[in-house]
Amino acid sequence: MNKVYSKIESINGSVITVRADGVTYGELAEVETSFGSSLAEVNRINGNLVSLQVFAGGRGVSTGDKIRFLGHEMRVSFSDNLLGRIFNGSGEPRDNGPALKDNLVEIGGPSVNPSKRITARKMIRTGIPMIDVFNTLVVSQKLPIFSISGEPYNQLLARIAMQAEVDVIVLGGMGLKYDDYLFFRSTLENGGALSHTVMFIHTASDPTVECLMIPDMSLAVAEQFALQDKNVLVLLTDMTNFADSLKEIAITQEQVPSNRGYPGDLYSQLAARYEKAVDFDGAGSVTILAVTTMPGDDVTHPVPDNTGYITEGQFYLKGGRIEPFGSLSRLKQNVNGKTRNDHRAVMDGMIRLYSAYKDTLEKKSMGFMMSEWDTKLLKYGELFEKEMMDLSVNIPLEGALDKGWNILSACFKGEETGLKSELIEQYWQTH
Repeated sequence: MNKVYSKIESINGSVITVRADGVTYGELAEVETSFGSSLAEVNRINGNLVSLQVFAGGRGVSTGDKIRFLGHEMRVSFSDNLLGRIFNGSGEPRDNGPALKDNLVEIGGPSVNPSKRITARKMIRTGIPMIDVFNTLVVSQKLPIFSISGEPYNQLLARIAMQAEVDVIVLGGMGLKYDDYLFFRSTLENGGALSHTVMFIHTASDPTVECLMIPDMSLAVAEQFALQDKNVLVLLTDMTNFADSLKEIAITQEQVPSNRGYPGDLYSQLAARYEKAVDFDGAGSVTILAVTTMPGDDVTHPVPDNTGYITEGQFYLKGGRIEPFGSLSRLKQNVNGKTRNDHRAVMDGMIRLYSAYKDTLEKKSMGFMMSEWDTKLLKYGELFEKEMMDLSVNIPLEGALDKGWNILSACFKGEETGLKSELIEQYWQTH
């Protein structure tokens, strides 16, 4: 039977301290107050002095309340019954459905042994040309979406959730506005994707500690589905809110701050989550796509800066579009040579010409005279932005490649594109 402690040494916001022995880091405890009971998690141990983060906050907790340690870390129920369900950061239902208590698995475990992994080699189709054609998402990849506040990153994630060719979607929301939560719920429900989706949602009004649980719960469930030979796509938004929750708790515990007040182990905390991306040898896979908002559009901010060292590229969302410059999928070469024989050529050729279009725009703004070539580039750039970059464009990879050839042939002669003559002979579209 677990020992009960009835003396709390100190209460500092949502962090309480008690003297206890035989307790482990991350262990759960139950705090019994006059208002009911609440879960708490051990997040600091100094000898026999144990600090716990109370999920419901410190309000209503008194020094005479009882604390019972449960002997295990946070756990989440796993079964196919999760599909179509929505939970909060404590694993409790948000959708008024029944609570799930069977087959509990611990969250936050170590990443998968490299000997059990295989090289990323399969494409995840999304129907978004700026991803499928130019920065292909690969099974078991870990990619952030760098964005400033106000960009439609949640709308982009919802589209990917509805269109990505995977078996299971796990959506983890951290610090979401309630409107954003309702948007995800209604969009996936109306789009028919909720039946193969599991949602773990922390809203801005929920306890801070629950925000920290969201990625671990999402990834623990995703790993279990992957072991059942399913390809799982984990969508997380927003990892900056996750990092801010780490900072808030570190400040409460009076830890020595690092860059801009974030804890010194920020890199390790982020890496522990991103490194859960895996393609199992003989089973399924976990792929991670996570929004990271950049305060002040500053990519040197500690959260995107540390993220960039961990992940395999990034998508930049700017002006409501995925920017071709700065966006990078480092694993795209593993798959885009196996799709269609013109994929790499179209990808390279169109971006090269778009770069020339940007130079021409600058010349035009400075009042330079436009040549015939400049006029062609201006027409090309407008078509490219409208028919390829716009996030409302929704076509499969082959259709996007055909559209690319259509744009090129509408603006240039075949020899002006720099593409191989055999590809031009095969795919060039006459106008």
